[in-house]
Amino acid sequence: MEASETGGRSARKHQAIMDAATAAFMAKGYAGTSMDDIAKLAAVSKQTVYKHFSDKEKLFAEIVLATTDRIEAVIDLVAGVPIDADALEENLIRLARQFLTTLTQPQVLQLRRLIIANADTFPELGAAWYERGFERVLATLADTFRRLADKGLLRIDDALLAANHFSGLLLWIPVNKAMFHGSPQHTRAELERHADAGVRTFLAAYR
Repeated sequence: MEASETGGRSARKHQAIMDAATAAFMAKGYAGTSMDDIAKLAAVSKQTVYKHFSDKEKLFAEIVLATTDRIEAVIDLVAGVPIDADALEENLIRLARQFLTTLTQPQVLQLRRLIIANADTFPELGAAWYERGFERVLATLADTFRRLADKGLLRIDDALLAANHFSGLLLWIPVNKAMFHGSPQHTRAELERHADAGVRTFLAAYR
């Protein structure tokens, strides 16, 4: 019982440190964040932080890679497009709106900016985040487009390229504006307009 309680306290402290580090890195960037900052935010001693994470680089890597677990919901979303010739545009618009809403959430955009800002310092970490996250989404979307093409609903030679085209049509405007302004600049109505226009442009090329 005592061992279980000790383990529970340790797990809670570990998570508190992770949460504090995420908030600190998002607010101050990697270089501007110290282990002292993280300890204060987590309400633990600096020694406790070092007990769980040997250095700031390992802590940064863990919080970045932990976010790739959240991509499962997006993968389920892009894998679940029905094969329905009569509702192809409607189904793709529904997918596009949900896809765009998920990937333009403020924390997702902040994390993207943080990883890009440190890509020169931690290139392997940036590559791992991309491979475990967005690259898996693109691969799943490509599989979905292959299924639609096999049923004659789309005309596709390179499904992965088509997945990149689809994503680019949706994300280019709102994500670039957010990256340069430092925060999301879109309304829900604007996101829906980007999604709808992106699907129509995609179908003009691939249907």
